[in-house]
Amino acid sequence: MKVFRLFLSSGFLLSAIAGFSQASSLADSTGLPGDDFSLQGALALFKRSSSVEDFEKLLNTESSNVNNLDLNNDGQTDYVKVIDKFDNGVHAFILQVPVAENENQDIAVIELEKTGNESAHLQIIGDEDIYGEEVIIEPDGDSEGTAMMMHATDSGFEHGPAALLDPTNAVVVNVWTWPVVRFVYAPSYIGWLSPWHWTRRPVWWRPWRPVSWVVWRPRRVAHAPHYVVVRQRRVMRARQVYRPIRSTSAIVHTRYSASVGRYRATRTTTTIEGKNGRKVKVTKTKVRRRR
Repeated sequence: MKVFRLFLSSGFLLSAIAGFSQASSLADSTGLPGDDFSLQGALALFKRSSSVEDFEKLLNTESSNVNNLDLNNDGQTDYVKVIDKFDNGVHAFILQVPVAENENQDIAVIELEKTGNESAHLQIIGDEDIYGEEVIIEPDGDSEGTAMMMHATDSGFEHGPAALLDPTNAVVVNVWTWPVVRFVYAPSYIGWLSPWHWTRRPVWWRPWRPVSWVVWRPRRVAHAPHYVVVRQRRVMRARQVYRPIRSTSAIVHTRYSASVGRYRATRTTTTIEGKNGRKVKVTKTKVRRRR
């Protein structure tokens, strides 16, 4: 009887732990479509790509665990195409989903700037309609082990879609050694405009069914350790190249307007003491549970 009670108690304990873990995972969701696309993962794929075309293929490969989007709610993952707009040493790689025949929605833009003969830096900016606000992510120099070019003036990183920022000293990472960076700055490079659209998709692409947040979250957060959220934009000229051509979808706006509105209404700003006694403003969001 004692053995049975011990077994029963252990079973209840394991169930409680599993329930707590699931609740914690659910609470980490913002309820926005951006939960289903890993900006950190996109940078990780960009780093390992040999070309922009290769990068687009990796984005749309299920095993990459970066894309779980279904913006048009058709039960299949969306195809993410890449468009490179560049001018005078600055690139804006637009990550865009064809939502309907005549509608596209930008998910994010990778902004890249060459700063010297063998130096360049980049950030990825999540679109405000997808993430509720512009989310800026860049490589973490400490984790990457890459040469640090200079200390940034702002601070604050966050891991996960709804984490409170912890102040620290940011660095700007030299990404010149990334193969795709060398590729787009080669004299022979003429730009990349994805040939695919709503009615024309590559023969190799096979859409898959999106998975639930409980399943998706561990895949998404696996990309986070080497990339961090910051608040300072570093490639200002890329913004000037990109903003006039930003694409938004009425379908996406209508479907997610209530969630985006709730997210923005619950954003709060707090001032805390950072390193060396410096005051830093950080933001946090009350998140909603998601099934």
